[in-house]
Amino acid sequence: MKIVVVGGTGLIGSKLVTKLGEHGHQAVAASPNTGVNTLTGEGLSDVLAGAAVVVDVANSPSFEDAAVMEFFETSTRTLLAAETTARVGHHVALSVVGTDRLATSGYFRAKIAQESLIKKSPIPYSLVHATQFFEFVPRMADAATTDGVVRMAPVLFQPVAGDDVAEAVGRAAMGSPLTEKVEVAGPEQFRMDEFFRTALAARNDPREVVADPHARYFEAELSEQSLVPIGPAILGEIRYADWPGRTGK
Repeated sequence: MKIVVVGGTGLIGSKLVTKLGEHGHQAVAASPNTGVNTLTGEGLSDVLAGAAVVVDVANSPSFEDAAVMEFFETSTRTLLAAETTARVGHHVALSVVGTDRLATSGYFRAKIAQESLIKKSPIPYSLVHATQFFEFVPRMADAATTDGVVRMAPVLFQPVAGDDVAEAVGRAAMGSPLTEKVEVAGPEQFRMDEFFRTALAARNDPREVVADPHARYFEAELSEQSLVPIGPAILGEIRYADWPGRTGK
């Protein structure tokens, strides 16, 4: 099949293009770097010609409330309209575990809006919700740092390797439309503050990690299960302790 990966030059997209190619599919990376812009529609008709599946793993370049809402609403509307014209048979989108539980966050309100547009579209779809990626651990720590102290909520945390996310998204893309979501998470649960204490130590990062029940994630306060699957989930195979990138070298 021809499978177009929107955001195909990013972290998950590039892994996904490789994995789909290994399975014998014609995987095409679509991003501004390849001349495709889902905000303006530039390059969409050409790249979607003959495509059976479109996978959207693109993220907003800005996380400011109005900007992120504009990105996900505009890009999703533009993409779905182009897919309808091209008669694409399956739309797959990557989202985040707990999105519907984090609506106090502008970022997650935008993800909710994206999913609503997908569900209302006539195109059969699959949604893959993933937990936080191992690769994002450093930037999460940086975002949670105030005066040299990392403040993390003492809630459940189940991060996953980007390779395992790409594997799950690839399976969804190669399969029949689910018309629902599947969730993917890492093989182990941690306390968020304890995880970051261990993860930063492995990177020889001297910052202190403090448990703070009011610490926010994308401006949302977290409850015990905000960030982890509550029902059945696909569990990745890679443990954080075995992940090659954990030391930052």
